[in-house]
Amino acid sequence: MYIRVKGDLLEVKIEHKRTTRNTYMRVKEGNVLQVTTNPFTTEGKIRKILTEHIKEIERMYEFQKKKESYEDKFYYLGKEYDVVGTNEKEVRLGTSKVFIPKDFDINKWYLEKARPVFQEHLDACYHKFSRVIPYPTLKIRKMKSRWGVCNTKTHAVTLNLELIKRDTHLLDYVIYHELSHLIEGNHSKRFWNVVEENFPDYKEARDELKRYE
Repeated sequence: MYIRVKGDLLEVKIEHKRTTRNTYMRVKEGNVLQVTTNPFTTEGKIRKILTEHIKEIERMYEFQKKKESYEDKFYYLGKEYDVVGTNEKEVRLGTSKVFIPKDFDINKWYLEKARPVFQEHLDACYHKFSRVIPYPTLKIRKMKSRWGVCNTKTHAVTLNLELIKRDTHLLDYVIYHELSHLIEGNHSKRFWNVVEENFPDYKEARDELKRYE
């Protein structure tokens, strides 16, 4: 069975499950519409359901296409790579392509790469603050709305894992930003003076990061 969505032809794959009472739909990679339903749902009934829910299917299809488009690109330290599937066991970076094994945990790979890079840049940036604040503890995690946070009580600096995808001058800006907060807790004029003293181009870096939010 096939269905036309947004001008494209999608193959409808039907899976009957005794434990399923209702009918569920999901658009998958490769222009496939997966339909899961109970054994008593006829093909005619399924066609009727698809027609009645065509707007929802169109939304799912558009979302999947955007997801596939994003996943075709890979970003690391400010450089863009084309994604190529491979049977190798590890990720391999080429000049313009990255070879990624199927079902590979890419976030784990990013984290492994980020630790030494972030630590090296924190060490370099901290040198300018060494006389006024103790050395901070570095933490790394994915964050949705912030590039970095700091804890003035524990002197911990947490950096967004997404920074490993960006150019290192943006990483430096975020580090200087958080280190400056360990001196001045708010975004006062004094705070921005500390940031500018250590990272004069902070406004450009700040605006550049906003484009990735």
